[in-house]
Order: sequence, then C-alpha cells, then structure tokens
Amino acid sequence: MYAFITIGLPLVRLEFLKAALVGFAHSIGTFGVVMMIGGNIPGRTKVLSAYVIDYVQESRWSEASWIAGGMVMFAFAVIFILTFIDKRCARRGT
Repeated sequence: MYAFITIGLPLVRLEFLKAALVGFAHSIGTFGVVMMIGGNIPGRTKVLSAYVIDYVQESRWSEASWIAGGMVMFAFAVIFILTFIDKRCARRGT
C-alpha cells in the first residue's frame, strides 16, 4: 500500500485528471441524447440539445446557432485541455 501511494499514484495523477474530464464530457453528451430521445419534464428539466431542437422547430435560427456554437466551443475546450495535459505528461516523461 505504501508503494502504491508513494510511487503509483504520483505517476498516474494526470491520467486520473484526464479520465475525470473525459467522463464529465461524456456524461454531458449522454445526458443530452437521453433527454432528446426520452423527452424532458416540462418546466423542470431542459438540456442544451433540447433547446436547439425547440428553437429550430420554431425557426429561431439565431438562438439555435448560439447554443450549438456554445456546445462546439465546450467540446473544443475539453479537447484543448486534454491535449495540454498530454503534452505536460510527455514533458515530464510519465
């Protein structure tokens, strides 16, 4: 246990961070898909993907575009952070 805490955990510290980030991003996407397919509870739950669908159905293209653009920016931010962590790991040699 001592070897795991002193040697193993420091070596995989950034990998745990990457796994948490990917898990968070995946859960955001999965929740949106579940809500799109299964619907939402009116007045209680609403996800971004459901807003996009509602705005497109109402021909409110500007609002739908802003929300979709925000979702794309979130995806790029996650990819950027993962790339930064990978480069930091490569520099450290872990």
